[in-house]
Amino acid sequence: MTETNKDNQSMTTSESGHKVTVAPSGRSFSTHNGETILAAAIRAGIGLPYGCRDGACGSCKCKKLEGAVVHGPHQPRALSAEEEQAGMILTCSAVALGDVVIESRQVTDESAFPVKKLPVRIARMSRLAHDVMELRLQLPAGTPLRYHAGQYIEFVLKDGARRSYSMANAPHTLATEPMVQLHLRHMPGGLFTDHVFGAMKEKDILRIEGPFGSFYLREDGSKPIIALASGTGLAPIKALIEHLQHLGSTRPITLYWGARRPRDLYLDAWVRAQQQAMPQLTYVPVASDALPEDGWQGRTGFVHQAVLQDFADLSGHEVYACGAPVVVDAALAAYTKERGLPPEAFYADAFTSEADKHDARPEAATL
Repeated sequence: MTETNKDNQSMTTSESGHKVTVAPSGRSFSTHNGETILAAAIRAGIGLPYGCRDGACGSCKCKKLEGAVVHGPHQPRALSAEEEQAGMILTCSAVALGDVVIESRQVTDESAFPVKKLPVRIARMSRLAHDVMELRLQLPAGTPLRYHAGQYIEFVLKDGARRSYSMANAPHTLATEPMVQLHLRHMPGGLFTDHVFGAMKEKDILRIEGPFGSFYLREDGSKPIIALASGTGLAPIKALIEHLQHLGSTRPITLYWGARRPRDLYLDAWVRAQQQAMPQLTYVPVASDALPEDGWQGRTGFVHQAVLQDFADLSGHEVYACGAPVVVDAALAAYTKERGLPPEAFYADAFTSEADKHDARPEAATL
């Protein structure tokens, strides 16, 4: 995830709310009054799919089979009026008005790690590119953070605002160095990243909460993997690659990493080094706006289209896509409609910015 604000994702009270049943699993949980369906599921340890929790990415979209909900602010791109009329809802934005039955895939109890609030120390700050900073967060002694490679944490700022970033290191690395790695791109004018690239210094103390997100490696699969990343969307993909190597997996994985210019491929050398240890790893860097002085000899254009150029059939693959919503949305549409990828084999983490959130619009009740 990247810089986002999740202040309004839940309006929990202590009063009893309504029962939500998930088909086809039959699992159920209760909401508090005013609490979103997703917030209640996370609290109950039910692993519904989700990404931004802000009504901006659409990862939590599912079918409402029974009952009524009211939606809070969300983007029409995440849930169109036509989809809403057809009974689709965003669980991160929908509040149950009574007992509700929804249909959702990826519902797992065992995969949901407990969400914790922890103080962390900025142990190291490293410039990976002119506009990308790596932060290493020192975790409290004796307080383990359990997460899946690909998930994210949130910084809880002093005013209650939140900023979300994917962990760039696999969980097994915490055994030797109890630090969470993050990749932050500078968003000029962004409250948090202006601070990171300005006044922030090593040894500063911050608060985090996590883990969050349903983007993580499905370890029970054996299909070849297409990993699609744009910009700092590489961060969770890096964690996935580290995790695959740790598992000793031999699943073929092809990484397509897109950036504007070659200099923006800030861990190009790291990826190429992994290829030496993982012969099943193929790396395809793509530059969309390379200049003549870059001397770029690699692939050009939009990164999701490079996959279309290389694969006529994706029906036997899994795709893990991270980056800008426009890239993730375009990839999902093209791969499922043009290349036969089953929708349930497309796992995504769309990086939503503050601008994305403020584009959200309040919508009427879904009955």
